[in-house]
Amino acid sequence: MTTGTGRDNEHWVFPKGAAAQGDYATVIDAGIDGWQHTMLRVAEISEGASVTHDSGVEETIVVPLNGSVRVEVTDEDGTAHDIVLAGRAHVFASATDVAYAGRGAVVRVTAEGGPARVALTGAPATKLAAPKPFRHIRADEVPVEIRGAGTSSREVRSFGLPEVLDADSILVCEVITPAGNWSSWPPHKHDTETDEETQLEEIYYFELQPTDPRGTDPVGYQRVYGSNEQPERPIDVVAEVRSGDVVLVPYGWHGPAMAAPTADLYYLNVMAGPGAERAWRICMDPAHVWVRDAWSDLPPDPRLPFTAGR
Repeated sequence: MTTGTGRDNEHWVFPKGAAAQGDYATVIDAGIDGWQHTMLRVAEISEGASVTHDSGVEETIVVPLNGSVRVEVTDEDGTAHDIVLAGRAHVFASATDVAYAGRGAVVRVTAEGGPARVALTGAPATKLAAPKPFRHIRADEVPVEIRGAGTSSREVRSFGLPEVLDADSILVCEVITPAGNWSSWPPHKHDTETDEETQLEEIYYFELQPTDPRGTDPVGYQRVYGSNEQPERPIDVVAEVRSGDVVLVPYGWHGPAMAAPTADLYYLNVMAGPGAERAWRICMDPAHVWVRDAWSDLPPDPRLPFTAGR
């Protein structure tokens, strides 16, 4: 890992509000130079209010971040769906139920029983001849996995990965990193189509909660850097992140994502790419891959899983 200057922060880091458009507090889409395979729209909705997304060529996963929402979907063929996602009090409380809509759908999201914050994650769904069908994934269907050990422990909720969701291109999961821990560690990349790796853009959307009763400003940190084997694709991001911030990873090694000692860190990952296969395969930075060997003698962080009621 090289020493970072953060010279590319201006292009790939979006503090909360910097990517606001219309009804959305955050919009990440192909309007950003160099970005084309993943989309994110975050809406903060007052009780009874709605946002509507005409997905066009995109497939969409609706993820409640806090609060409950009604999701009304009209598929490309006119089939209608109407469900309520119970959601959660906040992202650290539990996994959540989500809704998937295929390309060509119109998605309307309404806050139910109070204000809500919701993420509409998306990717162009152009690999398959027909759109994938609507799907409601309940919270109790979401796999919760503890990865790493010791101070590299984190909780992964994989509601939008192939083992759970049959989709065209999109891959989505969320990660909880307890205060003081590192995740996305060792640094890894997925920017080349090989037998060992798939080419995927990645969005990191962050939220944090303070653990210090004195109200210390909750922050985290994200690192992205280039591969020596790809000098034609340099990147250097060193970002201090707060709730609502976004870091984009077009290519290169990324990690660690670090939680400050006084704040738990959450991030929502959205991935997709141009390859024919919908899969998450990664290569780890050889300079740091030895870290995994050190985990064999360490137990997972006892604060995990958060879904156990932390």
